Amino acid sequence: MAYDADCIFCKIIRNEIPNTLVYEDDVVKAFLDITQGTPGHTLVVPKTHVPDIFAYDAELAAAVFSRIPKIARAIKASDPAISGMNIVNNNGQIAYQSVFHSHFHLIPRYSAADGFGMTFADNSAAYTPEKLQAIAAKISAQF
Repeated sequence: MAYDADCIFCKIIRNEIPNTLVYEDDVVKAFLDITQGTPGHTLVVPKTHVPDIFAYDAELAAAVFSRIPKIARAIKASDPAISGMNIVNNNGQIAYQSVFHSHFHLIPRYSAADGFGMTFADNSAAYTPEKLQAIAAKISAQF
């Protein structure tokens, strides 16, 4: 597995930095986020150092993503008060990524007032069907 000697998550994977383990296998390590956005907030990180989603190959993506539902179900089963979960993956500084080792936040949701929130601006008035089709065509042309 590829590591980055200066990466905080690589150091956590190697247990050079204390962490609170939730799950570990040969592909991922899941541990509690020290910020605990809500109780049970867990980070899932691939053991191979990849900076963001753009660096995954299909094999690593399949291996990492296939483990997320199992970990999410375990978190939900751990507390009957959990009624939902946000799964968040930020890629790039502009997208609020602060540690440049790919990771997924599994954030249990207890209520609308549990201290975690996500909002998106409604820009729908600025996008005609033609503008949406032009955007989709630019993306589709990349496959």
